[in-house]
Amino acid sequence: MQLTGIHHLTAITADAPGNNRFYTQTLGLRRVKKTVNQDDTSAYHLFFADGAGTPGTDITFFDWPAARERRGTNAITRTGLRVGQDSLDWWAGRLTSLGVQTGKIALLDGRPSLDVEDPEGQRLRLVAAPLPQGQPWAQTDIPAEHQIQGLGPITISVPDLAPTAAVLTQVMNMRQVRDYASSDGQGQVHVFEMGEGGAAAELHVAVQPGLPQARQGAGGVHHVAFRVPDTAALTEWTRRVAGYRVPSSGEVERYYFRSLYFREPGGNLFELATDGPGFDVDEPQETMGQGLSLPPFLEGKRAQIEARLKPLV
Repeated sequence: MQLTGIHHLTAITADAPGNNRFYTQTLGLRRVKKTVNQDDTSAYHLFFADGAGTPGTDITFFDWPAARERRGTNAITRTGLRVGQDSLDWWAGRLTSLGVQTGKIALLDGRPSLDVEDPEGQRLRLVAAPLPQGQPWAQTDIPAEHQIQGLGPITISVPDLAPTAAVLTQVMNMRQVRDYASSDGQGQVHVFEMGEGGAAAELHVAVQPGLPQARQGAGGVHHVAFRVPDTAALTEWTRRVAGYRVPSSGEVERYYFRSLYFREPGGNLFELATDGPGFDVDEPQETMGQGLSLPPFLEGKRAQIEARLKPLV
């Protein structure tokens, strides 16, 4: 049994209109689904991805009126966004011209990288590791060769490696392959890979016992999801997680994919999610993400839900 890579990452925004502008206009991603948090229908759940909404390319946001995240350990701390091998200079120029906070291009874990923060302090990292390539999105001003190709790697912070590593290797069948010094000098980062490996299938674990415990909020990450091919595979993973006595949500039907949730010992929330059926299950791919999509069990409440949501423009 192997997870095949990063499926999606879900973060928190307190400014849905600004969030929508940054990820669609500044970063040039496609909004592939405008829906609501299925457990809190007062909140948008926005999905931004490549032109086709391919699994492994989407960063998503819950819109909650939350205070800013307090940074620290026991948190998902950096979201990698893969770009072309020769794209970082182009991105550095674009982001600087738009007033976006960035670091300097640097070699990190053998890959040229550029750290970026969105307007709420969401920590991103553009990484020159384009494969696998996403589907270009025609309705952006970003040239196809410079567009974001997908997610990965994802970095989490924990105070103690051993308990987290045990779950990653024994329960989740990841492989610990190397380590490197963190870019901020605060601890070692240990690289775990799944499936065929590569940046799109890596989880980086920073060991940082000297940091305070993080407090989740706007500009922070809620959870990271890993790919499984289908519902049969997810059921096998559900049995495996239960067999190791790891508390979990049990399988949850999210309509666009099916999921299993559990926390690793460092407190970070993990999700296993199926590749299908996908974001075009309820609307044409050509127009998906434009209107408000609701799963069938919420469709009867559409009027009440729409009345509580703020405009995105």
